[in-house]
Amino acid sequence: MTVSTLTDPTTRNASLPRTTRAAILVEQRKPLVVDTIELPEQLQYGQVLVHLNHSGICGSQIGEIDGAKGEDKFLPHLLGHEGSGEVLAVGPGVKHVAVADAVVLHWMKGRGIEAQPAVYGWQGKRLNAGWVTTFNEYAVISENRLTTIRPDFDREQAALFGCAVTTGLGVVNNNAQVRIGESVVVFGAGGVGLNVVQGAALAGANPIIAVDLFDNKLELAGRLGATHLINARNADAREEVRKIIGASGVDVAIDNTGQPSIIELAYELTHAQGRTVLVGVPKKGNNISVYSLPLHFGKSLSGSHGGETKPNEDIARFLRLTDAGRLDLAELITERFPLEDINEAVARMRSGEIAGRAMIDLRG
Repeated sequence: MTVSTLTDPTTRNASLPRTTRAAILVEQRKPLVVDTIELPEQLQYGQVLVHLNHSGICGSQIGEIDGAKGEDKFLPHLLGHEGSGEVLAVGPGVKHVAVADAVVLHWMKGRGIEAQPAVYGWQGKRLNAGWVTTFNEYAVISENRLTTIRPDFDREQAALFGCAVTTGLGVVNNNAQVRIGESVVVFGAGGVGLNVVQGAALAGANPIIAVDLFDNKLELAGRLGATHLINARNADAREEVRKIIGASGVDVAIDNTGQPSIIELAYELTHAQGRTVLVGVPKKGNNISVYSLPLHFGKSLSGSHGGETKPNEDIARFLRLTDAGRLDLAELITERFPLEDINEAVARMRSGEIAGRAMIDLRG
């Protein structure tokens, strides 16, 4: 990172970084390229310069790398949508964050301006980015993708409010609307799935059945509130869920895998007036086939968009739950990597070696 004398009135004459290290998606289905990139010369309306502290790696980024949604027309570009950091400078019009604020970076819209995405430079060419990116040490972020938190809150744990925690709890609270004593089955115990389990436990659900292919993820789900654990690699998930809940099915089935066969199973296992909620998104062209008649008589099948989270409202509530010891964030973070090793982190996530969230340390 280099620093120039470029100043902006909103920074109180502080020197701003001109370059930063970042992980770049150059080609789909290839490792990310970690290199030095150029930051924009000045902040535009609604833009905020943030020094990242930590970034989580979400399954969505692996989907982007692997081309799950088809051809990527914006290559090369930056990645990441879950992080924490400190505000270094604010552009014109910004009112909801200020220099030196501690912030969570999130992909769901919050308060403030939706700025134009920043344009970076790399090897003399344009480098694209969205409204938020977190796989870089310094980033220009749209104001409405930032929410302030108190400065003494653990920054590593705070990054989880960018997606994993807010999505997981939002799915339980907003999409599934789980009630005390309802039965829940969760397919996929990754970063979001683990928080679905935590949220279901907070809501008083029982039983809470976690289904995954990896024992390390299931063991963590058990510590976070799952009452029953099923390794679908070693057992028939359909039969095991039926043994636990009976032939009528579960009140709520939540799929985090995006696998059509698992989505169809989740729907099948949901009782006649139950709710099936889809968090994971199938690859482009992978459709599902379900018997739709029950949808006319009380059964529901719906998709979640980030748990319909409102970051400026929900993060403060979830922070209070963490302070009260009701929400366990420390348990969710099971691996840590420097930015230079981000491809190792991605590979280990794909293989299932990492039980919880992999966190990238960007403090430099």
